[in-house]
Amino acid sequence: MAEDEVNYASVVFKPNQQQRSEVKREETVYDEVKVQNKATEQTPVTNASAEFLPDKKSNRRCRHYQQLACCLGMLCIILALGIIAVSVYHVTLIYEIDETELNQLKENQTTLNAVNHNLTKLNNQLSSDNEDLKRNQTKLTLQMSNLTQVFNVLDKEVTNLTKENQKLKGKNEELKTQNKDLEAEKKNLTEQTQQMTTPWDELNVSRAQWSIDAYCPRENNNRKCNACQKGWELNSSCYATNNADQGEWKTWEEARKDCRGKISDLAVAINEEEMKIIREKSWQYNENKGYWIGLRVEDGKWKWLDGRNLTNNSWIDQSSPSDGHCAISLQNQGFKSVSCDEKNQWICKKKALSV
Repeated sequence: MAEDEVNYASVVFKPNQQQRSEVKREETVYDEVKVQNKATEQTPVTNASAEFLPDKKSNRRCRHYQQLACCLGMLCIILALGIIAVSVYHVTLIYEIDETELNQLKENQTTLNAVNHNLTKLNNQLSSDNEDLKRNQTKLTLQMSNLTQVFNVLDKEVTNLTKENQKLKGKNEELKTQNKDLEAEKKNLTEQTQQMTTPWDELNVSRAQWSIDAYCPRENNNRKCNACQKGWELNSSCYATNNADQGEWKTWEEARKDCRGKISDLAVAINEEEMKIIREKSWQYNENKGYWIGLRVEDGKWKWLDGRNLTNNSWIDQSSPSDGHCAISLQNQGFKSVSCDEKNQWICKKKALSV
């Protein structure tokens, strides 16, 4: 705040215009009387002119007026000086008061400037904090949105898991019931196994005896053991060619069942040699279309019964496998692909006995 300038008015007291005129007129009369007195002292007065001169009483009155006028003038001067003194004192007092107030205002202005500066810094800091809070609010809003989405996903998953848990509880109850049934069945099977142990042992003895009789037949009270039982031909393994009558021909599954009943399975070829052996045993004649072997299509691939894939596609005339097809072997023609439901003769194979 700029320092204010104080202008002090000058006070000048002037006597009244009327009073000045009266004093001036009295002084004029006084001068005329003095002139007349001097003329009287020099010139004798006649009776005729004596009538027109002022008397002593009039002179005293004039002097009285003059003194009165002087007193009034002096009084006016004193009054004017008093008024001037009072005005000067009043103006000085006002100036001192204004100077004190001005100093106080300067101090207040300095304080207010410092406060304003601090408030400005605080306002700037608050503005910066407000911007940071806005940015943080934006980040928190985005995080809140993401968390809400994650929560919704988790809530759905919890709902699904709750449903699955309820289903699993139901299945668990079913499994408990099935377990109880299986425990009861196991108990029954255990009892049956215990009951069948003696007959099974007897059956094993019977099968062992049968194997001895099959591989080591008695001749003239002597036994001679062979690598293959009677009716089987030895070619690194034992082969049995089933030349049944046409009315007794079987499907692929039926033929395999017959071989397994003889403790064997449909013939499989591990190498070229065995493939040739199987082909040589697949005799050919008018009514015969071929012999079932242990080769069929599984999952779009040719597979042997021992789980091996057919790696040499030249062994079969139809390399493109079709589900539901099995292989037959025919002498001089190799392997062919036909429907597994057809009925044909078959060849069984099992390991040879080491003697």
